[in-house]
Amino acid sequence: MKHAGPAAVDRLEPLLVQIRPLPGLVEKRRGVFYRKGKAFLHFHEDPAGLFADVRFEGTEFTRVRVETVDEQAALFAHLASFATRS
Repeated sequence: MKHAGPAAVDRLEPLLVQIRPLPGLVEKRRGVFYRKGKAFLHFHEDPAGLFADVRFEGTEFTRVRVETVDEQAALFAHLASFATRS
């Protein structure tokens, strides 16, 4: 699964607009977010769709599908919840 290219990130722009204001996140490159100096969120694309890798707890990334608007909304809700308690 390759990292999301510019066209894939373009498709995620409405989600990125929501994520950018969340406290504690720094967008180092478009669609690549860091938290406390460590990689926290980035995106991948493959024939099955778009996916986010998120490091919510510990050192491992969790892969989350973000192909649909509903999937993107679910990820954002989780990110927003995580940001407010961290």
